[in-house]
Amino acid sequence: MSKLERALSLPQAIAINTIDMVGIGPFITIPFIIGAMNGPQCIIAWLLGALLSFSDGAVWAELGAKWPEAGGSYAFLQNLYGKEKWGRFFSFLYVWQTIIQAPLVVASGAIGFAQYLTYLVPIPAEGQKAVSGGIVILITILLYRKIGDIGKISIVMGMIVGGTFLWLIASGLSHFSPSLAFTYPKDAFSLTPIFFVGLGQASTKTIYSYLGYYNVCHLGGEIKEPERNIPRSIFISISIIAVLYLLMQISVLGVIPWQEAKESPFIVSLFFERIYGHHAAQVATALVLLIALTSLFAVLLGYSRVPYAAAVNGNFFSVFGKLHPTKNFPHISLLVLAAAAFFFSLMFKMKDAITAIIIMRILVQFVGQSIGLLLYHQRNKKEQFPYRMWLYPLPSLVGITVWAFIFFSAEWKFIAGALGIIASGTILFLSRAFMERGWPFASKSFPRGET
Repeated sequence: MSKLERALSLPQAIAINTIDMVGIGPFITIPFIIGAMNGPQCIIAWLLGALLSFSDGAVWAELGAKWPEAGGSYAFLQNLYGKEKWGRFFSFLYVWQTIIQAPLVVASGAIGFAQYLTYLVPIPAEGQKAVSGGIVILITILLYRKIGDIGKISIVMGMIVGGTFLWLIASGLSHFSPSLAFTYPKDAFSLTPIFFVGLGQASTKTIYSYLGYYNVCHLGGEIKEPERNIPRSIFISISIIAVLYLLMQISVLGVIPWQEAKESPFIVSLFFERIYGHHAAQVATALVLLIALTSLFAVLLGYSRVPYAAAVNGNFFSVFGKLHPTKNFPHISLLVLAAAAFFFSLMFKMKDAITAIIIMRILVQFVGQSIGLLLYHQRNKKEQFPYRMWLYPLPSLVGITVWAFIFFSAEWKFIAGALGIIASGTILFLSRAFMERGWPFASKSFPRGET
């Protein structure tokens, strides 16, 4: 089996992370975030999202520099908890979740694309589903090429993302009204249970917009000098996006009354229409759609490496470990995830998809990694890491706390769904282990061949 090529430079890694983080997310979620907090104090949710991204990003930076392999969390969980027992179990759960949530991430972006397109072209509900499905197909076609070519495409896409944000921010600041941006309802900062429920729900949406700061870890086997470039690309991309998001939210609040903004399905289009008129709004909407495409490109690129890594390791169906004979990328994994994303894009609503994406990943992936890193350092105090987070273990503890807050702020149907996925994955893992007489039903480890 041929190996992945380390062809992605630091600028390309930053670009891939950045375009993954932006996407359609902030342009769709701003009304939800304002509505959940019911006022301009929604900026707190963006700050909490940035805090969590930096804290959790420190965990990813350590792990990515230590184990720069394809699959990201799959490799991390195995190394943190032990490859033969608990690590094999947790990494299996992660792949099981990825088969569900990764296509859901792609589908949510495709659904958001179709919704924003209706600002330019009136499209009935059935037509929107056709558009979202077609977008998934288009992205799959664009990804059917060598990783070096994808890195170059990512640089161009990153420039488009940055240029669009700078136009939005410059326009907002030049037409800024402090009376709109800083007029709060009288109970805006009352620390009641309602405030914290609203903050939790709003933060779920801001975190959705920040997600992607770890995408380079999924591509760890294709990054040049990963010990240096993975941590750098994570923190640089988070810093860039955090500044852009905060300025964007303030700019929108300074142009559109928050009472109106929370009801708008096309907040960015309305923003430019209010400042420059309808034609400029159409151009801005077209750029938002292009940004959505770039994000889906990066998301599907990164996640296609997860089942591949598990298959190569003998912990998933071996067909996912095949690489394209000439372009050298995991094409079976890409096609399967794309097919699932196509199906989900026809089935889900945007708001529910966003919440489900976040909640189902918290326990096994985000909290599991942070706790695993703390335990690993405790067991291996003398082991050297290429990168160590500042103020250890504070970032890990902050990340665990905020993730737990977001998880328990969700509606019970999403919590139940997340627990259901873990339960079903556990049953599948134990059934497979029983048939193969592997751990925990025998002392020997799982066979490394086909499953």
